[in-house]
Amino acid sequence: MSSTTAEHKAQSPVSVRCAVITVSDTRTLETDTGGRAVVERLTAAGHAVVERHLVPDEPDRMRALLVALCDRGDLDAVLLTGGTGITRRDQTYETVCGLFTKPLPGYGELFRMLSYQEIGAAAMLSRAVGGLVGRTVVLTMPGSPAAVRLAMEQVILPELGHLVREAQR
Repeated sequence: MSSTTAEHKAQSPVSVRCAVITVSDTRTLETDTGGRAVVERLTAAGHAVVERHLVPDEPDRMRALLVALCDRGDLDAVLLTGGTGITRRDQTYETVCGLFTKPLPGYGELFRMLSYQEIGAAAMLSRAVGGLVGRTVVLTMPGSPAAVRLAMEQVILPELGHLVREAQR
């Protein structure tokens, strides 16, 4: 790690205020293992989960919820799980990308690279994407518990405070 990166991380918030959204037509809060895994990892790392939502894979409803959350001003990040595949119903990628004011292409690239090491070429089916909506960090990940674990432990949690710091400068 470069000295500049280390310095930025040292100046980054230790606790980030987050919303967690599960995109699913079939899950309930009780059966939402992906969303539960995101919440558990965030809280274990000392971050605050301010909101948790379950929304169907419908672009208008997803967009309205994301805009409302990002406009609030008391959230630093919104993490979404689900709807990142390539089936007809998977609309998370298109919906979220349409709201980005600054995309973070490296997030999806890094997630797929790490995913490839675990599941091989099937990693290309994931359309995990990240970026900023205004000054709010928005990151998506697949809905499976294994994908959530990978994204949270190897990509999101190590950089979440740093991402928020940079987004709010």
